[in-house]
Amino acid sequence: MTTHQIKVALGDRSYAVLVGHGVINQLETMLPKSAKRAVVITQKNVALQPKLKIPSTTIVIGDGEEHKNMQTIEMIAEKFAEFGLTRNDVVIGVGGGMVTDIAGFAAASWHRGTAVVHVATSLVGMVDAAIGGKTGVNIAQGKNLVGAFWQPSGVICDLDALETLPQREMRCGLGEVAKYHFLTGDDLLALEMSERIARCVEIKARIVAADERESGGRALLNYGHTLAHALERSSNFSLAHGEAVAVGMIFAAHLAHAMQRIGTPRVEEHYRVIGETYGLKVKPDEKIERRELIDLMHHDKKAVSGLTFVLDGPSGIEIVSGVAEAHLMQAFDAMQLNEK
Repeated sequence: MTTHQIKVALGDRSYAVLVGHGVINQLETMLPKSAKRAVVITQKNVALQPKLKIPSTTIVIGDGEEHKNMQTIEMIAEKFAEFGLTRNDVVIGVGGGMVTDIAGFAAASWHRGTAVVHVATSLVGMVDAAIGGKTGVNIAQGKNLVGAFWQPSGVICDLDALETLPQREMRCGLGEVAKYHFLTGDDLLALEMSERIARCVEIKARIVAADERESGGRALLNYGHTLAHALERSSNFSLAHGEAVAVGMIFAAHLAHAMQRIGTPRVEEHYRVIGETYGLKVKPDEKIERRELIDLMHHDKKAVSGLTFVLDGPSGIEIVSGVAEAHLMQAFDAMQLNEK
């Protein structure tokens, strides 16, 4: 079977992303030569686990976003200390986006920087979360507000893991795949799964290489995420990330239309691609509290100059600051979202 290797080009911190069946068997090649021991961070529902030649221990973290917090980082750090993990050793995150976010942040914090390798086992992790070095945890005021940029030494995307995923998890991944559709116009669903994932990795690798610390173009990867993060928090994460991103892109299209950045045909294209082609939700099942969502969006990481969104427009997807609340209300109305 074909194995794809994609390079994230960051000078002396460049690394490879391997996509294919059985590629977890190549994990040893990505570990730092200095590593004498390893700590694996994972969850109990993750079936795919590495077999390591060096001494290792496994930390199992809780399932669900309520465990993506500083208390989990503190617990992990205590386990690191008990095991005697040094700066020259390695942390291995095995799981979906939540696991790689937490493992990456724990590694970035331990001894001010310990190597990390990610084994992504979800579609969201493979096409987005495990790549690019963004790590973080949530606090009450918002999602991923505490974190660090810490690039992995390598990323494994073993497609065997996808065979164990529930259908909802696969749909969540398609929310991120649909995002790349609007960033590039590529017909990703026309590709076989391994090629589709590899193409998404290539797109993200190129964007990260050009803007590692999200000072410019990398923020475009947050298309649909401003409302998505607010929806996740307001629903106590009953709405999964990929589902929320899909709804967030629909909202962003309506917002761009309200601001006269795009016409009705482009809004309709969002519905066609997200709802029909990818089969994703185009609005939440539950009624929403607009004021709560707007307050949460004010805490978004991009909000450095008022409400900030990644929006479609005549020049394509770009960052737009100072968005008026009146336009948000127009977008909510256009989506026919009912308030609680």
